[in-house]
Amino acid sequence: MSKVVKFFYSLSDAKSKELLESNAGGGELAFVSGKNQVLPKLEEALLGMREGEHKEISIACADALGEYDEKLIQTLPKEQFAGIDLAVGMELFGQDESGETARVVVKELKGDEVVIDFNHPYAGKDLLFEVELTELRDADENEELTGVVVMPHTCGCGGHAGHEHEDGGCCGGAHHDEHGGGCCGGHH
Repeated sequence: MSKVVKFFYSLSDAKSKELLESNAGGGELAFVSGKNQVLPKLEEALLGMREGEHKEISIACADALGEYDEKLIQTLPKEQFAGIDLAVGMELFGQDESGETARVVVKELKGDEVVIDFNHPYAGKDLLFEVELTELRDADENEELTGVVVMPHTCGCGGHAGHEHEDGGCCGGAHHDEHGGGCCGGHH
């Protein structure tokens, strides 16, 4: 049976210690095991932890996103990007020839040409995850089928961070003006 795994993490380049991303101060990351939603080595390590446990997980480049491949850099005509205000460093998403989602980064703008990089931004890096496992449980039937974790609606309204609303709305929509609009600092 698949498991639901929820955790907080900070991800760094293991060699340079540069922080790459983090969900600290935000919502937990959640996934259903066995659905190829996270790196296999990360999933394996998380499944071996206990709720509330903190751990550093190192994943070598070969087991993470692979080596950086110079052959994945291409120069394309700028006209293929019509209607997009391109900038160096911009990430673009589209479909490749097989219909799979492709993620590219604009490396360089050269007149009528655009140099794009099909490598994942973390390709060639050994990764270091600092994690806190917050929940590990069996997936319910729907989560098992869809691979989507059921997350409760939580809201930070009225000083009651984390309270849930039966109607799925934040404070039922009634108290937003008291807080200056928005969702009162809640996490969705």
